[in-house]
Amino acid sequence: MREVLLLCWRDSGHPQGGGSERYLEQVGARLAARGIKVTLRTASYPGAARRDRRGGIDISRGGGRLGVYPRALAALAAGRFGFGPLKDVRPDAIIDTQNGIPFFARLVTGAPVTVLVHHCHREQWPVAGRGMAKLGWWIESKLSPRVHRRNQYLTVSLPSADELRGLGVDHDRIAVVRNGADALPAAVEAGGDHTRTAHPSVCVLSRLVPHKQIEDALSAVAALRERIPGLHLDVIGGGWWEQNLRDFATELGIGDAVTFHGHVPEERKHLLLSRAWLHVMPSRKEGWGLAVIEAAQHGVPTIGYRSSKGLTDSIIDGVTGTLVDSPAELTAAVAELLADTDRRAELGAKAQVRAGEFSWEATGDGVFDVLAATVGGHRVSGLFPRGAEHRRAPLTSAGQERAGGTTGQQ
Repeated sequence: MREVLLLCWRDSGHPQGGGSERYLEQVGARLAARGIKVTLRTASYPGAARRDRRGGIDISRGGGRLGVYPRALAALAAGRFGFGPLKDVRPDAIIDTQNGIPFFARLVTGAPVTVLVHHCHREQWPVAGRGMAKLGWWIESKLSPRVHRRNQYLTVSLPSADELRGLGVDHDRIAVVRNGADALPAAVEAGGDHTRTAHPSVCVLSRLVPHKQIEDALSAVAALRERIPGLHLDVIGGGWWEQNLRDFATELGIGDAVTFHGHVPEERKHLLLSRAWLHVMPSRKEGWGLAVIEAAQHGVPTIGYRSSKGLTDSIIDGVTGTLVDSPAELTAAVAELLADTDRRAELGAKAQVRAGEFSWEATGDGVFDVLAATVGGHRVSGLFPRGAEHRRAPLTSAGQERAGGTTGQQ
């Protein structure tokens, strides 16, 4: 495998870039480190160059929020005939990232295509408006599985694999490669009793967009601040929904109990995580929940919603954190763990141990294995990379072990 093309609607430098973009670029960097030529085709945005290079990846940009899809498809088609922005790209394998909508690269290329799906977007489509929501969900749930009925699928958690099976994707061509995690910045020590705030503190690490439901964390603080003196919430991250959240905090009368930090450098992010007692992730939907592992690196357990799907994989309920089913249960869980020092420490210690099991090196190895199989004409399933503790065969959401394997031809 000499060359790989990555297709994604955003890159990590995009103002709305997040965990899915980070995953793809970390994978790309690991592939490039193997000597593979890696190109990322993505959307343009104000201040971004049309061509760029980062982490060993050649970046080509064009199109906006929706225009990125036809522009990328046209560039890929033109490139086969030696012109356009991808004229020098001759991929042996393509990752087509489906953030609700895929690029449908298989329609214009002869290279094997792997469809990367972090999670399904059924719960998120309504934010786009009624018409777009209906069209988007039809594309995601009906058209894409049909068009990609012979293609390899790649996802980041066992619950997301279950969701794909629910859309009719064959189990035998769904590979799972979980997120990795960066090592802590050299200047930041792992969290512990010596780094925690003197006052009860809760943090949220997230993009600030509606489906992350940060309002539920704000409401929990409002409900508990009279019972828990000094309670404070740190919101780490930025996004276009931030002003709405600031306004909501003011309406709740907790403006003095919340700090919105916005986008912060990695060192500052980890310093804030190390100070927290608890991490709350009230997202409506997650493919995995990278912030869970980043908080866990500091011995900070996470409380999140079971219905988010992906958090049922990144959080081991009752072991490394707590899963709840409603805003009321979220508030109750926050109150319980803030009051129970021993239980909080137990969960945090186990979360910290588990966080050590994840690395971007393992993620890159896993995706390489999947792509190499597709280049060889095979479809694969199960948890990657194989072997060792982090390579165990995945469990279904019902707890049954499912063996991975290689099947058929593409």
